[in-house]
Amino acid sequence: MSLAVALSRGLEGLDAPLVTVEVHAANGLPALTLVGLPDTEVREARDRVRAAILNSGFEFPNRRLTVNLAPADLPKESGRFDLPIALGILAASGQIPAARLAGHEFAGELSLSGELRPVRGALAMMLHASRDGRCFILPVASAEEASLCGQANLLAARSLLEVCAHLVGTKPLDGPRPQTPQSPLSFPDLADVRGQHQARRALEIAAAGRHSLLLSGPPGTGKSMLAARLPGLLPSLSEDEARESAAILSLTGQFDPARYGARIYRSPHHTASAPALVGGGNPPRPGEISLAHHGVLFLDELPEFERKVLETLREPLESGRIHIARAARHAEYPAAFQLVAAMNPCPCGYLGQARCRCTPDQVARYRGKLSGPFLDRIDIFVDVPPLPAAALVAPADGEDSASVRQRVIAAWARQLARQNKANALLAGREIDRYCALDDSGQTLLQRAAERLKLSARAWHRIQRLARSIADLADSDSILPVHLREAIQYRRFGSDLSS
Repeated sequence: MSLAVALSRGLEGLDAPLVTVEVHAANGLPALTLVGLPDTEVREARDRVRAAILNSGFEFPNRRLTVNLAPADLPKESGRFDLPIALGILAASGQIPAARLAGHEFAGELSLSGELRPVRGALAMMLHASRDGRCFILPVASAEEASLCGQANLLAARSLLEVCAHLVGTKPLDGPRPQTPQSPLSFPDLADVRGQHQARRALEIAAAGRHSLLLSGPPGTGKSMLAARLPGLLPSLSEDEARESAAILSLTGQFDPARYGARIYRSPHHTASAPALVGGGNPPRPGEISLAHHGVLFLDELPEFERKVLETLREPLESGRIHIARAARHAEYPAAFQLVAAMNPCPCGYLGQARCRCTPDQVARYRGKLSGPFLDRIDIFVDVPPLPAAALVAPADGEDSASVRQRVIAAWARQLARQNKANALLAGREIDRYCALDDSGQTLLQRAAERLKLSARAWHRIQRLARSIADLADSDSILPVHLREAIQYRRFGSDLSS
C-alpha cells in the first residue's frame, strides 16, 4: 500500500488537537517532503527518521515520500511527530501492516539509533486522547507521566522496533510501570518563624480564603520566610486540580511525578520579562502565573519588577486565566494562582531608621512603581517590622503549620459547602448573598471607605476578607470584630496608593 495514516496530537495551549500524519510513497526521484505547517524541529525529523529506520533494521524506501500533517492550518512543533512519521513511512512501504495503525495514537522523538525520547505535554495529550477511546503509545518516561490521568489505554515503548513488534503482533507492549505512592511532601514549617504574629495571622487568613497578600518591611524581617510557608497551610489539591497543574508543567517539561498533587510554589526573579511572567513566545508557552496554577506565586522585591510587567497581572488576578494573542497563533492558559508579594518600605529598605537617607521624593518614586489599579487587586497588606534581639534568642512561641492548616481546612470546607468556591473568587451578587453585612457593619465599612478613600473593588475585597475571617472563627455571619480586622489590612495599602 502506498498510502498510510497514523494519528498523533499537537499542542495548542492546554488543548491537544488531533493531528493526522499521512504518508504517500510514489515513484520518482527519492525525496522526503514534509508539508502541513511544520516548524524547524519537525522539518529536521527527515534526518532523524531516516537514521532511526535504518538503524532499527528496516529499509528506507528509495521512493518519493510526501508526509502531510493535517490539519494544514495548525502549526506543528517539537519532535513528537517523529514516531508517527516513521511508522507511516514503514506502513506506506509495506514493511508493517498499515491497517494495524488504526485505533492507535503515537507521539515520541526518535534518536538516530531508533530509541524513543520523552516529549513535552504527554499528560495534556493523554487527557484528550483518552476521550476518543484510542490506545496511546508513548516513550517510557512520557507514558509514566501520562499514566497519572488514570487511563488504561496507554502503552509504553523504548524504541521504534518495540512499537513495530507490537503492531505486527510478535511482542505486545506493556503499560507504564505503576507509580509508587510518594510520601507526603514537606513544606517549611511556620513554627520556624519567630515573632511576627500579625504577619502569621495574615498568612492564615490568606490561606483560608485564597487571598492575595503583600508583605512590607525592612530587609531580614522574614518576608520571604513567611511566603515560603504558605503552601504548607493550603488544603490538598483535588484530583482534577492536580491533573490541571501537572498538565501545565508538562507543557514546559518541568513536571516531576514525585511532586504530583503538591501545591506549586514559583518565585521568579524581579528581572523577569512580561512573556516570562504571563506567557508568550512563538509558539506561545505558559508563563509563571500559569505554572503556579492552583499554587502560590511569590514576587520578591515587588517594586523592582518593571511596571509594565506588573500591569500584565491585573487581568489574570481577576479572571484566573490568561489569553495570549499573537499574529499567527492564540493560546489560553489557566492562571488561578495565589499572589504573595514582598517589598521594602523605601529604596534602601530602612525607612524610619537612623541609617535611612532616602528623601521623600525617592520614597514616593519607589512606591509609585506600583500602580493604584494593581494594588487595588491585593486583598491583604501587612507591615513586617524588625524584631528586637530578645525575640531572636527567645524560644519559638508560634503554632506549627499543621495546627494552622487544620483551621484553614475547616474554613475551606465551610466555603465549599456554602458557595462551592473560595471567598476570594466571589463576585457580583455572590458577594451580596454570602458576604452580607448588618446595619452596623454597613455603617462601619462606609466610614472606613470614606476615611481610606477605598474604591468599589477594595470595598468588595474587604467584604470577602471579612467572610474568610468569620469562617476561621466558625461564624455564620460577619461580625463587627471580623470586619474591623479586615479593614486594618487595607490601611497600609491605602498609604501605598496615596
